[in-house]
Amino acid sequence: MSGVIMKHPEILGGEPVFRGTRVPFKILIDYLEGGDTLDQFLEQYPSVSRELAIAAIEFTRKPLDDCSK
Repeated sequence: MSGVIMKHPEILGGEPVFRGTRVPFKILIDYLEGGDTLDQFLEQYPSVSRELAIAAIEFTRKPLDDCSK
C-alpha cells in the first residue's frame, strides 16, 4: 500500500493520505458512501489520479476477498 496511501505524523497528523498529496483517503470513502461517483471525487480533488484512487479501492477490497477463501 506504500505506493498508494501513506501515513506520516507531519502530514495531517498521520491520517492516511493519497501518496504525493494531502488528500485523506477517508474523503474518497465518504464520497462513495454518500452516493457520489469516483468522477465526482476526482473533479474535486484533481491531485489524486484515477489510477491512484482505483489502486486504493482495490487494496481495501483485498482483505475482504481473502475472507471468502
